[in-house]
Amino acid sequence: MSSLEKKESFGSLVQLEPDSVGEKFIHFERRTMRSVDLHIIPIVALLYSFALLDRINLGAARTAGMGPALHLEVGARFSICTVIYFIPYIILQIPGNLIIRKFGARRYLAFCATGWGAVQLGMGFVTTWGYLTLCRMLLGVFEASFFPGIVYIISSWYTRYEVQKRLAFFYLLSLTISGFSSILAYAFSLLDGKRNIAGWSWIFIIEGSVTLFLAVISFFLLPDFPELNTFLTPDQTQFVLRRVEEDRGDSVPDQLTVRKVLHHLGDWTLWAYGIMFMCCTLPAYALAYFISIILKGLGWGTTTALLLSTPPYAPAFASAVFFAWLSDKTRHRAGYILIQGLISITGLCLTAFSPQNNVRYAGIFLLNAGSSGCIPSILAYSANNVVGSSKRSISSALTVAFGGVGGIIASTVYREQDFPRYLPGLWVTLGAQFLLLFLVGATSLHFTRMNRLSREGKLAAPLEGQPGFFYTL
Repeated sequence: MSSLEKKESFGSLVQLEPDSVGEKFIHFERRTMRSVDLHIIPIVALLYSFALLDRINLGAARTAGMGPALHLEVGARFSICTVIYFIPYIILQIPGNLIIRKFGARRYLAFCATGWGAVQLGMGFVTTWGYLTLCRMLLGVFEASFFPGIVYIISSWYTRYEVQKRLAFFYLLSLTISGFSSILAYAFSLLDGKRNIAGWSWIFIIEGSVTLFLAVISFFLLPDFPELNTFLTPDQTQFVLRRVEEDRGDSVPDQLTVRKVLHHLGDWTLWAYGIMFMCCTLPAYALAYFISIILKGLGWGTTTALLLSTPPYAPAFASAVFFAWLSDKTRHRAGYILIQGLISITGLCLTAFSPQNNVRYAGIFLLNAGSSGCIPSILAYSANNVVGSSKRSISSALTVAFGGVGGIIASTVYREQDFPRYLPGLWVTLGAQFLLLFLVGATSLHFTRMNRLSREGKLAAPLEGQPGFFYTL
């Protein structure tokens, strides 16, 4: 279906034009998009923050006493418990995004949240490290579809140069809330002995209960795709669909087939986005799982290590939002990913090689700022350079799946025998940042070349099959 045919299929959609003065149209646009923002970003950010809390509280629980209780110090048990989560998390990313439209985003994502909340609650009652490992695997099953599903939904609502700010706010609000996981873990661990339950168990029980509560609420509040929404008026819905159609021509979902999925997976740039995402999530997961343990190894006590784990997340929010705003304003992605990658490298070098603990701690601030900012930047970079609902679904799922690979690497390269400095893990993380810079350069050169050939009329077909489309650098 051509872009013109798609527009004609909306009926009154094409009749919605700004008035002669334009003031009513501007007011209508602002009111509509403000409503979209308020109905999407806060609820998904809040729910995903608890997904992150439930995913990363393993390190805090171990610091609070779970390690000796479940004998996690024996061999590689802690790494096994950590890494098992990512196996179903990776495998189920693409299938989850392929069926999300079939079941409806709101119902499907609320079901996932209920599942992982129940598992998290159950983790508070495990008695052996084997049961803990089983719960971690189930956690990966239920969380697999949530993040790529939300990225898919957000990118369906906004134009290409609006999406990074929204992705940044969604992800960073979640990250900031989850950044208090160590403080919350410390507070919950103070319940040690209440009802004959260990302090580390209370961490899982309370956080799992809150997740279940939010999952019930989310069934009524989670957003769906634009054409299925219930909070906008018909004219507002048509307006949103129209602006997406004019921006990239994919407001109408294309039919999904096995042949089409395999065709999309043959695009090497989708795999490049995934590997780039893996590179920037590796340090994020390393900090999430090991920051309190690393700080304790630097000589701080349990309480201080847990409390000092939160401050590095504050400047990360400000930095990433600034780069997201600048990126959308200048309609440029790759250069800002490079800058934030260099910030990560600087922080890694300080943390790995400085002899002073305060400098190493300062390096964690820079590392967290760089990696946290790269995550929404890469998601926006990939979302801007695909056209079509089916390809957008595959791209977001594949990208986030590679984030799980970053989690596996982080879980295995930070080994018990390398405590307290974890130098081999830091070296691997540093190498991943250089790989990120290389792939950003490679995709930028490729997109520059394809844009030039398209402008010169030397291509047999329009880029991404969409006339007038050009890749975002």
